Amino acid sequence: MSICTLDELDTPALLLDRARLDANLARMREQAARLGVRLRPHVKSTKCIEIARRALPDGGGITVSTLLEAEYFFEHGYRDLFYAVGIAPQKLARVAALMARGARLLLATDQVEAARRIEQRGRELGLCFEVLIEIDCGDGRCGVAPHSDELLAVAGALSGGARLAGVFTHGGHSYDGRSPEAHAAVAEQERLAVVTAATRLRAAGHACDIVSLGSTPSVRHARDLAGVTEVRAGVYMVGDLFQCGVGSCAPDDLAISVLATVIGQYPQRGEIIVDAGALALSKDTSSMRFDDERNHGYGRVLMADGSAPPQALYVAHVSQEHGVLRSRDGAPDYARYPVGTRLRIEPNHACMTASAYDRYHVLGDDGFGIEAQWPRISGW
Repeated sequence: MSICTLDELDTPALLLDRARLDANLARMREQAARLGVRLRPHVKSTKCIEIARRALPDGGGITVSTLLEAEYFFEHGYRDLFYAVGIAPQKLARVAALMARGARLLLATDQVEAARRIEQRGRELGLCFEVLIEIDCGDGRCGVAPHSDELLAVAGALSGGARLAGVFTHGGHSYDGRSPEAHAAVAEQERLAVVTAATRLRAAGHACDIVSLGSTPSVRHARDLAGVTEVRAGVYMVGDLFQCGVGSCAPDDLAISVLATVIGQYPQRGEIIVDAGALALSKDTSSMRFDDERNHGYGRVLMADGSAPPQALYVAHVSQEHGVLRSRDGAPDYARYPVGTRLRIEPNHACMTASAYDRYHVLGDDGFGIEAQWPRISGW
């Protein structure tokens, strides 16, 4: 039963297609099962307890990117949490508070000095922090090389007030790929990096129980993950235009969009203005990396029912509260889009776009009625 219709929502509003969401979640669970690894989904993409429960209907561990997420999901019953961002020493008190309440909160580092600070703080608090060492598999953001001396040095600093729990990596360079073969190659780079690191650590006398990797494109197309214990991915849950462009999902998999309203027509410029701008859509320009029809500016425009418009509309520019729509097929047919018309805009980067909203308006099977509102969180 619908609680309201799209026409009754104030705009901009964040829409979630439940059927597409559930199909995406089931597909990734099946992929993890095929690969013989645990799925530890990254909830940073959606930050919503209802979605997390659907992602892991039988329970399990999750990945978070903020301590606020860790606290929120702990309050909702999740006890096995991996904070997959290098820990700032000042945050260890919040980590300890969650541990005292029964959380297993795994930490991340790739720095010898950070490892020492974690270990020292653990001894001061009379507890033992569990830490994963980040491995650089080629992404070049964070991590130590699997063959480096730094790997063993970081592990050596984790004793007493800290314990080495394993290794992890993130193949962010999978986003540079444009084919299943390219994504599978990055998955193999990830696998080789963490398995090599784990092997070296074990040979040096360190326990290394967790061997973790993941990005949505690489996990989606991985072919063999021998030696890996778990995978992490997040944006697969809802997809976005960039993920669609690199081939990790299909257009019909995109589960979130922003509902917007036409507030102006400007035939002299060939433009339509909607009330969803930079704050509602984000200024992510990732689809502009493509030099073909996959370039949707700041977002692809659909009709209110989710169907494609007669002309290929896209968001050409944004200011804080204004989105400027143009057509690839000449001037828009303005008669089809009078002031007050509702349109949907699919985002380039779902995580960035969703961060502006405090809830999802969940679409029912008819694609027009809202069957629920699911709260989401933001902040650190």
